[in-house]
Amino acid sequence: MRTITPALLAALGATTLAAPALAQGIVPGIGQGFGNSLDNRLDPVLDRARQVANSVPGDVAQALDTATSTMVQNARALAAARVDRIDRLIRQNRATLERDAAGNPAVKGELLLMAPEAAMLDKARALGFAVVGNERLASLDLTVTRLSIPQGMTLAQAQSTLGQALPDATISADVLHFTAGTARARGGTMHLGTMPALQTPVGMIDGAPAQAVDALQGFAPGAPAASDHGSAVANLLSGAGVRHILAADVYGHGPTGGNALAIARAVDWLIGRQVRVITISLVGPASPVLARAMTAALQRGAVIVAAVGNDGPAAPPAYPASYPGILAATAVDARNRALIEAGRALHLDYAAPGAGLRAANARGQMVPVRGTSFAAPLVASRVAAARDAHAALPQALDREAIDLGPRGPDQQYGRGLLCTICR
Repeated sequence: MRTITPALLAALGATTLAAPALAQGIVPGIGQGFGNSLDNRLDPVLDRARQVANSVPGDVAQALDTATSTMVQNARALAAARVDRIDRLIRQNRATLERDAAGNPAVKGELLLMAPEAAMLDKARALGFAVVGNERLASLDLTVTRLSIPQGMTLAQAQSTLGQALPDATISADVLHFTAGTARARGGTMHLGTMPALQTPVGMIDGAPAQAVDALQGFAPGAPAASDHGSAVANLLSGAGVRHILAADVYGHGPTGGNALAIARAVDWLIGRQVRVITISLVGPASPVLARAMTAALQRGAVIVAAVGNDGPAAPPAYPASYPGILAATAVDARNRALIEAGRALHLDYAAPGAGLRAANARGQMVPVRGTSFAAPLVASRVAAARDAHAALPQALDREAIDLGPRGPDQQYGRGLLCTICR
């Protein structure tokens, strides 16, 4: 029987999915009927597989059918594991977290309202909502009002109630985002080489790095607090030549870290510090607050790189990578093969090494890292190199990118592989 190779699966627009243990990140609506939504996402892949199977020899068709069945099984296991992880997270933190209307983990008892008019707030108060804070993101020219929900009302019920009362308002839960890689994985041993020094500053939104950086600011309870993930991202930036790093810690201590408002505040801080290259190795569901923050940052000349996550190619699109204008980054291993657990975005721009590397953890130990988290800072370093050279973007990146997979842009590598020289 012929073996199904990554190249053959790539022709179908999908690869074999990762085991559940490799998955990280939260997907929109996963808590409600994930089986049906998963089937909808897999249908185009399965239809394409059937078309190919009908046009190839019997042994190839049989191998293809086996690989497709394995993919579906893995996708269902991955989705089930994700649901279980969310359930555990909420059960263990009932005082601070609950599900929003789409089933995503969010800050308990609060809704976010974008730039509300006075009349909107009056209607909200009449329904039992109360203003608990106003966030003025001056560098982005955005205002976000935090509302507490009426006692006895769930977050999902509050979203529905307020949405019906204020149909013209932009209302959302403060959803959580999660890291897209681990600095404790088993795997390769290649240490990132030292690159020529870059002068363009790069901002990172993550956990706090343990090593010294140019500036460090916390945007979550207990922040800044050194983390393995943030330390590895900062170490990879340094190894790729970035000499000026500004780090925003959106995790700190506690279960509400990585919420959308914290990330928006971090973007605002970096833009205010004149940082115009930002890397974000976090994934979560779409958020109107974060979407507005990203758009405002892009309008101010920022280039933002975001990881696509590690939920596999059948996962729903990851954010912020899926927002328009964001450079979505995926990862390859030491042999330049796409990581089988790499997630997806509504668009894919570039790939970079994300496995077969070592980076420093919070204790300064060099440990193996794996995930699209670690490709994003390498792509950001090449953006900084282009800025140093006053080269036009994205043309400078496209000239460097190595075309892998099918000729031209594709769903596994985007417009090509960057930063092989970083090794």
